[in-house]
Amino acid sequence: MLNLKEISSIVIATLIIGITINLFKGVETLFYTILAVFCVIIINILAKKITSFYLDSEIEVGFWKVERYGFKPSQYFKKAIHAGIILPILVLIISMGTLPWYASLQSEVKPLSHKAVRRSGLLSFTEISENDLSLISAAGVASVLILSFFAYIVNLPLLSRIAIHFAFFNMLPISSLDGAKLFFGNKPLWFVLGIITLIALFYSFFLV
Repeated sequence: MLNLKEISSIVIATLIIGITINLFKGVETLFYTILAVFCVIIINILAKKITSFYLDSEIEVGFWKVERYGFKPSQYFKKAIHAGIILPILVLIISMGTLPWYASLQSEVKPLSHKAVRRSGLLSFTEISENDLSLISAAGVASVLILSFFAYIVNLPLLSRIAIHFAFFNMLPISSLDGAKLFFGNKPLWFVLGIITLIALFYSFFLV
């Protein structure tokens, strides 16, 4: 289900996010923090892969890349910037270690090809609409929020808090994050999940 490129992206993203979260908290909690981040990322990806399968598509996970800096056709970077690697470190430096950045991965959705009745001798391809993209992204965010709830129930506050913060950052409607696909594909769904995420974010500050 996961290829080598995806696995390496997940491992590196887990380490980056885990270390930036735990930077000033001591070595004794580093392993648990990294494990919690890994669980959150895996749940998010599995939920999106399962949803994409039922929508006749497949996703490939990689580092979040920013390819353009404006809206004009010519406003593209010559080489895509690996924002998923640079931004967590940059935000941590600017905030002096007080604001970890949780969004490091993005998902590329591709349609599955199916053989059609050969009236024209061509293959037909399933269509991926913006609404389909929003449903796949919503599944990822919702799964993480559900994970945070169960983690809270079984008294795993760190896992619950990390899951909530991960959902919040990935709900931001920027670039190719899940939040952007949700916002432009299904604004009512983005709004509902956004409200739920904000409520969860408020309660996360009381988790100890």
